[in-house]
Amino acid sequence: MKRISLLFSTVLLLAISCSDETTIYSEPESTIKLETNLQVLTNSIVFSNSGVLDIFEKDETTGKFSKSNAAGVAGDYPLTLVAQVSPPSFTGGANLTASHVNIDGDFAYVSYNTVDVGYAGAIDIINISDPNNPVVTSRMYFTNRDINALKYDNGFVYAIGGIEAEGDLTALSNSFLAKIPAVNGIFSTTGIVFGYQEGFVATDVETTATNVYVTSGMDGVLAAYDKLTLTISNSVLSPDLRSLAIQDNQIAVLDGSKGLSIFDQNFQLLKEIAINSDFGVSTKKTIDFDADRIMVSEGSKGVGVYNTTSGAFIEYIPILINPDGVDMSDIVNNAVAINEGVILMANGGAGLSLNEKKTDNTEEFGIIGLDGSINYVASKADYVFAASGKLGLQILKMNKPSETLLNRCADLLIYIGNDNMRIGVGESLEYSGGAGKRLKSVGIDGSLLLCGSWTVQNDTWISEGALFEMNGSYIIGSNKKQKEILVQKNGVFRVEGNLTIYGNLILEEGATMEFLDGSIVNIFGDVIMDPTAVVKGNFVDLQNKF
Repeated sequence: MKRISLLFSTVLLLAISCSDETTIYSEPESTIKLETNLQVLTNSIVFSNSGVLDIFEKDETTGKFSKSNAAGVAGDYPLTLVAQVSPPSFTGGANLTASHVNIDGDFAYVSYNTVDVGYAGAIDIINISDPNNPVVTSRMYFTNRDINALKYDNGFVYAIGGIEAEGDLTALSNSFLAKIPAVNGIFSTTGIVFGYQEGFVATDVETTATNVYVTSGMDGVLAAYDKLTLTISNSVLSPDLRSLAIQDNQIAVLDGSKGLSIFDQNFQLLKEIAINSDFGVSTKKTIDFDADRIMVSEGSKGVGVYNTTSGAFIEYIPILINPDGVDMSDIVNNAVAINEGVILMANGGAGLSLNEKKTDNTEEFGIIGLDGSINYVASKADYVFAASGKLGLQILKMNKPSETLLNRCADLLIYIGNDNMRIGVGESLEYSGGAGKRLKSVGIDGSLLLCGSWTVQNDTWISEGALFEMNGSYIIGSNKKQKEILVQKNGVFRVEGNLTIYGNLILEEGATMEFLDGSIVNIFGDVIMDPTAVVKGNFVDLQNKF
């Protein structure tokens, strides 16, 4: 968050009676611009680091983190990096960082702000309907406003942030809410409406059927805006608001000076949960409901978990650190996201950590091998969206097992063997991946069926006359370290589901590549085929390599 000058603070106190008014923006070309160059939008999607992700797991004996566990067995959580979205850049906004992500249907909405002294921001809309090929469909630049958070709701993006109101004739305070038309992934600059509330800068936004709720920072408010008119219908003062979350009829806000406050829809205080943590100066920290619990980003302490009914403290989920030597000032939890039994923590310079929710507590699992400082994380369905500062948005796929596996896969044992999987001559083995498995390599001299979701860091080879069948998803390599699937003489590779190869597919003499109906193949290298090799079946070839 940016603070306003002491001089303007005095002016703001005099003007506060007008701060619930709205402004129709009539000159978008002056401070708000749309990116019209399709090549710029296309080039924003980066695949150079796409592929299988390492997870640094903790060795319980040494306490250190490494890419493979001491027992050398196959790991859980077969994550892949789908793509990255580079931050926008324009004159006056050359140092933007990703600040927030909201996912709604087939689109991800990403906000950007600047850590510089001035104010500048942007918003991207990204079509994620094809998870292998995200597309930036629209981009809006703000030459004099930070965009700190946003929420899409029924044809509009509600964006909040900060502006230097002293230098803008239309701004009534430094803390604003913008209602921006956006239909089918495309912004419009016609009819943008602004609302203003007390506070140094707006920090978070949520919506319900009738209202838009906004928090603003130092000396700010929790404000309820009417969705139609964007006028403030109710507000309550608070010293240092950082974030809010809504569940059922409860509105929870995090105040950096005291902790959690939970209100009803009429802003009647239901409960306060005192939290004695250092939330840092002018930094956003998020909160998230999880049934009868609420999770709070508490800076260097990690994530605090509290009972929403009693207010009782349950546990701290600590920040996992790898490698050693990260500057302690950069190791802070900024955000937390929950996806079924997985808890994801955005820990700044300490990266993105993955934890498992158990019945009575949370167990640490590991650190996902992403570059950059992770400032915010959101997760929905099979995807994780991590805002990583100047590296922009990183889109991860969790590769959860399909719910439509064939009956043949239903009763298979879950694989718990070595992460270098080897199937010997004469062996015929079948395995389920359970919640998904990570392997280092796969070599087949006999017959193998794999069901579920699997990632493989290195090569896969199917020896002469061997058979490999897979149902679900199978992903190998990365664009940084491309690997290959080799099908040797008279070998057979049968695929039902999704096959992704960051590298080459090599089919030798008499080899057969068979796709069962509905399968999808995504090859980032080449298909190298002997003239006698056979490819058959109906499938979708995303990169047109066959």
